[in-house]
Amino acid sequence: MPHKRESSSSSEAALASNKKLKKDEETQTVEHPDAAVALQPSEKPEEDGCRFVGDPVPDDEARRRWPHRYAGKGKGKETAGFKCSNLNANSEEIVQGRCHYTMAEVDGRVIFNLEDEAHVKADEGKENFICRIIEMFEGTDRALYFTAQWYYRATDTVIQNSLKSVQLIDAIDDKRVFFSEVKDDNPLNCLIERIRIVRMPSNVDLSSRECAISDCDYYCDTKYLGPYSSFVNLPLDNVVSGSESGSTLSSDSDVAAVVGGTKIDSEEVSKHNENKKAEMTLLDLYCGCGAMSTGLCLGANMGGVNLVTKWAVDQNSNACESLRYNHPETEVRNENAEDFLALLKEWKKLCDLFPLIDNESSKQDDDDCPNEQSDDDDGSDDSEVFEVEKILAICYGEPKGSKKLGLHFKIHWKGYGSDEDSWEPQDGLGTCKDAMKEFVHNGCRSKILPLPGDVDVICGGPPCQGISGFNRFRNKDDPLQDPKNKQLTVFMDFVKYLKPRFVLMENVVDMLKFAGGFLGRYALGRLVGMNYQARLGIMAAGAYGLPQFRMRVFLWGAHSSEKLPQYPLPTHNVVLRGGGPTEFEGNVVAYEEGRRAKLEKELFLKDAISDLPPVNNDEERDEMPYQSEAMTEFQQFIRLGKDELLSCSAARCEPLNQSLYDHRPLRLSVDDYQRVCQIPKRKGANFRHLEGVRVCADNKVEWDPDVKRVYLASGKPLVPDYAMTYVKGYSSKPFGRLWWDETVPTVVTRAEPHNQVILHPEQDRVLTVRENARLQGFPDYYKLFGVIKERYIQVGNAVAVPVSRSLGYALAMAAQGLSGEEPVFTLPEIFSRTMPVVLPVVEDSI
Repeated sequence: MPHKRESSSSSEAALASNKKLKKDEETQTVEHPDAAVALQPSEKPEEDGCRFVGDPVPDDEARRRWPHRYAGKGKGKETAGFKCSNLNANSEEIVQGRCHYTMAEVDGRVIFNLEDEAHVKADEGKENFICRIIEMFEGTDRALYFTAQWYYRATDTVIQNSLKSVQLIDAIDDKRVFFSEVKDDNPLNCLIERIRIVRMPSNVDLSSRECAISDCDYYCDTKYLGPYSSFVNLPLDNVVSGSESGSTLSSDSDVAAVVGGTKIDSEEVSKHNENKKAEMTLLDLYCGCGAMSTGLCLGANMGGVNLVTKWAVDQNSNACESLRYNHPETEVRNENAEDFLALLKEWKKLCDLFPLIDNESSKQDDDDCPNEQSDDDDGSDDSEVFEVEKILAICYGEPKGSKKLGLHFKIHWKGYGSDEDSWEPQDGLGTCKDAMKEFVHNGCRSKILPLPGDVDVICGGPPCQGISGFNRFRNKDDPLQDPKNKQLTVFMDFVKYLKPRFVLMENVVDMLKFAGGFLGRYALGRLVGMNYQARLGIMAAGAYGLPQFRMRVFLWGAHSSEKLPQYPLPTHNVVLRGGGPTEFEGNVVAYEEGRRAKLEKELFLKDAISDLPPVNNDEERDEMPYQSEAMTEFQQFIRLGKDELLSCSAARCEPLNQSLYDHRPLRLSVDDYQRVCQIPKRKGANFRHLEGVRVCADNKVEWDPDVKRVYLASGKPLVPDYAMTYVKGYSSKPFGRLWWDETVPTVVTRAEPHNQVILHPEQDRVLTVRENARLQGFPDYYKLFGVIKERYIQVGNAVAVPVSRSLGYALAMAAQGLSGEEPVFTLPEIFSRTMPVVLPVVEDSI
């Protein structure tokens, strides 16, 4: 796996060399500009009304508190320290200190103390900057300085230009600021005024928060860190340690005093602690065939957490059938996400109407049930009366046979067989209160649908076809106005409604490329606006033990009462390919440049599929025997059954003697099959090796004038025109063969060989569904449903299982409070090997 590119400058150096708002390319943070016009050393500080007040800090104490200012003093050379950001835009001067102070007067009237929060001058017409004063000192050049540790407004963070859309949904208060670790030195005369910033725990309830911040300038409950664009809880010492300016809520009693006796929302904390149960529940949105949740559950299990996919939702009926077969414990719903969210809201109303514990108010609600017909109905209708015997299911939308959007119930009619079961709208079920109550009670007990607080983890990859390069009508000005990007908003609406402990969203890297990364910024902004912690990372599948590159974006979110999960660092080398967004290259999960890491050797195609039996272009069997033993560690692992994957140990990890599923290729047309048969079976072979094609010196293809064009039996040319003109004749992809010592760029959803390298190295066919599934890390036991093209789509759209498995382990660590403070961590050694073992269970594990 590649290491991170070494930053050309740190955040502090970036501050030192910019006088305008500027984005740091390594961290995507928007840095504060220089605070004011530079104070020239030749000027006397007294002339602009700036001076330090009181006695200097005793020399020994100053050297102890700020050793970087004095380390090289008197030795005739400069030493490491902070770089002054305002003396010279290109200066590399390190400001040495003569002495330190704790109080200063600016403009002849304003007194500032050490640890005060303050406004700092900005360019004319711009909002003043916000900082905490962490040093006051006189430099060896006799100039007066203060060191600022900066606060960021939301617009100064990676969220940036997405706030217009975010504000419409989950507003980020203008008074809310984010503390940072960015510090720099500025002339004392940059300070303008003292301000009051209330620092509070992130779990203060809304009413208490509003009371606490009513008379302050800003409030802060979150820290913003450039690496991986992270928003994390303000560290406890930042909240508890009171500053001399009195701007911090220093304890529960302080919170009570500020907010009129209301303390931290202990009830909310308690509720989330209660959710830390033996089993964690997961909702998989846009689930496809379930690869993401499968990997998360496997990885969480390895970390000592029993994570179970309780609910899954997708529009693709074949994908739902695949998930249902492989995960019979999961309530799989084949419907669109918007309808499912509407259903959850209607379900809560029903649960409130028919609570499991009856009380006087609920009985009254039963009497007032809007669906019950009046007893005064004269019943004069002579038509046949159908009596509801039992309610079988519930949905929201327009089920088959219905023309009305809304809540529907599947009804079994008294006196009729199951063939007569039908979907009926809610308002048509007037006399079935008892049946409705029974259905709701049973549904609540079995949790057929989640209520707010029931879901521990929401994961999913909302489709955003509006950013696809194949979409000629992409909306670059406001991507959220494109209906094809609507699902990103819907995904965040689920988070807002269900309030899970953790969130994991996956998407294509174009999310961070298109329109300046607008959609990625928006997703972060939504989570932060809902008071979730969040961080953004880009992971390459090959770095976790697969023979494909495949970069994807992963966004972690965590409730304020939880630890924010980290990103697992790579375990394997991977063949480098392009495709990452330059602006967000600092978000790629990788080891820092210069840090040595012991990584496993990269995997190639042969490691993954060489044990699979040969099949022909017209293979029709969905199930067959293996015919040979596993030849690599990867193959031995991928053959394990579900129970073996969940319970295997170092001593016993033997593959089951099971059948091989889905080892079938897309059947090529007669013409394409004849073309494939003529592609040489050697590395790098493709249509360019067919008769009649000539490759020019610039690698562009042209027709060979000395060769008569060859035609197939059908009368069509052996070399089709589209192959010659693809990418203006410079592409070598059409009808390309993979080779054993290669990796694939990414597994795709279409298996046609017309514009991609997808032919088997030694057989005249495209890779089979199972071979593609192997490249995605699907266990061989995982059986897929639907026509062959549909199965390719399910595999191609999936999250690579080893990636989600490593993220599942990270989730388990966070759920148990074991995550570190860094955004990345090193996986246990078992992840470096393909064969897993169960880790020792941590005490008090989830």
